[in-house]
Amino acid sequence: MTAPVSSLYKDLPGRLERTTMLVVGDLMLDRYYWGEVRRISPEAPVPVVKVNEKTFSLGGAGNVAANLAGLGCRVFLMGVVGADATAQKISAMLADAHITDHCLVDTRRPTITKTRIMAGKQQVVRLDEESGNDIDAAMAASILESIKPMLSSVGAVVLSDYGKGMFRRIDDVQRIIQACQKAGVPVFVDPKDSDWQRYAGATAVTPNTAELEQVHGARIGDEKSLVDVAGTLRRRLSLDWLLVTRGGRGMALFGDANGPVMIAARTREVFDVSGAGDTVIATLAACVGAGLDVAAAAGVANVAAGIVVAKVGTQPVRMDELVRELADTGQSRPSSTLWKVADPQEAAARLSRWRQADQRIVFTNGCFDLLHPGHVSLLHQARHLGDRLIVGLNTDASIRRLKGESRPILPGEDRAAILSALEDVDMVVFFDEDTPLTLIGQLKPDILVKGADYRIEDVVGRNVVEAYGGQVRLVDILPGHSTTAIARKLSSNGNQPDRGETHGH
Repeated sequence: MTAPVSSLYKDLPGRLERTTMLVVGDLMLDRYYWGEVRRISPEAPVPVVKVNEKTFSLGGAGNVAANLAGLGCRVFLMGVVGADATAQKISAMLADAHITDHCLVDTRRPTITKTRIMAGKQQVVRLDEESGNDIDAAMAASILESIKPMLSSVGAVVLSDYGKGMFRRIDDVQRIIQACQKAGVPVFVDPKDSDWQRYAGATAVTPNTAELEQVHGARIGDEKSLVDVAGTLRRRLSLDWLLVTRGGRGMALFGDANGPVMIAARTREVFDVSGAGDTVIATLAACVGAGLDVAAAAGVANVAAGIVVAKVGTQPVRMDELVRELADTGQSRPSSTLWKVADPQEAAARLSRWRQADQRIVFTNGCFDLLHPGHVSLLHQARHLGDRLIVGLNTDASIRRLKGESRPILPGEDRAAILSALEDVDMVVFFDEDTPLTLIGQLKPDILVKGADYRIEDVVGRNVVEAYGGQVRLVDILPGHSTTAIARKLSSNGNQPDRGETHGH
C-alpha cells in the first residue's frame, strides 16, 4: 500500500494556521562556524578551518518548534534551560520565530549547546556542551503541571527526546502521555535510546532505522523483518502508529488497518541530515492536529524531509517550500501558491492566528494588471514594514468600472497567481467595490501602505485605520514603470509612460 499526497496542498496551509501545537523536550542551541580548509595544522594532523561566519539556530525541541512555526502553526514550547547567556539567546530566537516560550530555568544545568564546525557544506567536527544529569523529580512535576492547562487548546503534542535528561524516567513520560490521553490530544514521540517502555500509549513514535534496530537488538536486513519487528513493537507498546524513517528508502508506516504503508523517498542531493527527524515529527504531528489522517500526514512529512535534507545546517521547512513540493507530486507548479488567495472570511481567520503570534499586519491594494518592477518594489518595501503583507486585489468587474472595457489585460485568477508567487506577499484578497474601504474595515491592518505619489490625506481607508490606532505609510515609487504605458506599447501606440499604475492602483 502506498500513501497518497495528491492535492492536499490546496487547503493545508489554512488548516495549519488554525492549529496550535505543544512541543515538550530537550531544548538546545545549535551554533555553526562556517569556514574553509586550506591547510593542515603544524601542531597536529588536523585541518585548520578559517572561520568566515557564525550562525545560530534552534536545536532539539527548539527545531521541532521552529518547523511547526514555519508551517504556520501557533506553537507553545516547554523545555529546560540554564541561567546563562545561551538561554537568553534562545529566548530571543523564540520570540523572533513567534514561538511562545514556556521554558523553565534550572540553575544547576547549563543550556545545551551543539557547536558544529563547517568547511564548505561538510561538517568537520561537533562540540557538545551539556549536563550529564537528568532533571530532578521536582522539575518534572513542574513541567507536567505547566503543560496540563495548555492541553485544552492544542491540536497535538510532540515529545522531542534527545536523551539529554528530560525523559529518562519512565514515570515522568507516562504522566505526560496519560495527561494527553485524558485530554483527548494525540501525542507524538521522537524517541531516543533503547528503552521505549516510557513511550507506551503514545499516538505515534517516529524512529529511524538505526533507532529501531537499537530497540530490537539486532540488524533488520529485509522488508519482512522490518514488518515483523515494527508490528510487534507497536502492539507491545500499545501505539496507534509507528513511522519508521529509512533515509533514501523513504518511510514505512505501521498501524492496525490495511498493512504497512510504504512511502518512497523523493530523490534529492543530501547535504546535511541534521534535524531531519525534527522536521518529520513536526510535519506529521501538525498535519494530524490539523485534521489529516495519519497516512496522508506521513506522506506530507516525507515531502518535508526531502526538502530539509537538501539544506545545510539545522533549518526548518517553510510552508511555501512544502506547498511547492506537494504541488509537484501531481499538480502544476503555477498553482502551488494559490493557497495564499483567501476570501474575506478566511482572511479574517488567518489574521486572528497571526495576531495571536503578535505579528504586525501590513495592507496595500491595487489592480496589479501586468506586474512590473514598480509593483514589486512597492510590495517589497511594504512587506518589510511588518510581519505579514496582505494585498487587496480589484476584481475584473471593479477594474472595468475604473479603467474601461479594455481592462484588465490579465484576468483576476492570473493576477492573483502572480502575486501569490511573490515571497513578500502572504495573502491576496479580492474586493469587488471601487475602493478597498470595506475590506480595510474588515481586516483592520496595523499599517496601510500606498506609493509616495499619493498624499496621506488622499489614501482610501486612512480615517478608518488611524481611528483604531493604525498607521498609514507612503513608500518610494520606482519611476519609469506603468501598467498603462505597457498596455499602450502592447497596442503599438508607442506613447511615453505615464504615472498611471506605478504601484498597482
